Amino acid sequence: MDETFKTIARFQYTTEAQIFKGRLEAEGIEVFLQDHLTIDTDPLVSNAIGGVKLKVLTKDVLKANHILNSIQKYSIDDEGNTINCPNCNSEKIELFSTIKSFKSFFAFLIGLLFGTLPFHTRYKYKCEICKKEFNTK
Repeated sequence: MDETFKTIARFQYTTEAQIFKGRLEAEGIEVFLQDHLTIDTDPLVSNAIGGVKLKVLTKDVLKANHILNSIQKYSIDDEGNTINCPNCNSEKIELFSTIKSFKSFFAFLIGLLFGTLPFHTRYKYKCEICKKEFNTK
């Protein structure tokens, strides 16, 4: 059989690709990352070169795609239960950060000026179906 690699996923940053690489390697699939060193050196070129490419052997493409599709992409609570939308009961909930208060805006500006991570950030959940924003508490 042909021992060539096929790209099955692309990621903005190496850290995202490493998570999926580890999951596939745990299942015994040989994985290769392309362009990860270039993006680690200069993350701003990620979009220009198409991101970090996650590649597997051609014979493992179907198995690898099945594993990647089985990974939960939506939010879960601390006990591992799916978070449901209080409006439409959908499970397609994503976590995002907001800057709506003076305190979080000030923290954002400090982080921007000094090149640090924001020390005060508010997180909310948003339903992909009905677009409702909510907190879990």
